[in-house]
Amino acid sequence: MKTYYNHEGYPDPTAGQAVENVTKSEKRYIPLVYICSPYKGDEENNTRRARDFCKFAISKGCLPMAPHLLYPQMLSEDITGERELGLTFALILLSKCDELWIFGNHISDGMRRERHKAKRKGIPVRYFSEGEVYRK
Repeated sequence: MKTYYNHEGYPDPTAGQAVENVTKSEKRYIPLVYICSPYKGDEENNTRRARDFCKFAISKGCLPMAPHLLYPQMLSEDITGERELGLTFALILLSKCDELWIFGNHISDGMRRERHKAKRKGIPVRYFSEGEVYRK
């Protein structure tokens, strides 16, 4: 029998087996995709677009990860140290994703860094036009 441990390091076979059973019962794998699109400059419009890009990923059967929808709620884009911290957090999350999806024609400096990290880590990069997202 496999030994399972909780977050404090104590044996916890019941919970561990339950997690394994749930994992095995999943019918299909849902890829985690990192949503890469501009944020700074026109935050209101870019936030709306990023939400649309996440909906697009969901419609394709993926689980979207869009850090630029999360971290600006607690870190300021206008404070250099906070912006860098947010991007650092985002790059850490990117390394957990199956793919990087880049949306639109404009590649910002932050997006360039995300793309570079993905390529360095061997994470596939896909490009989408806004027409693909908004096509009816």
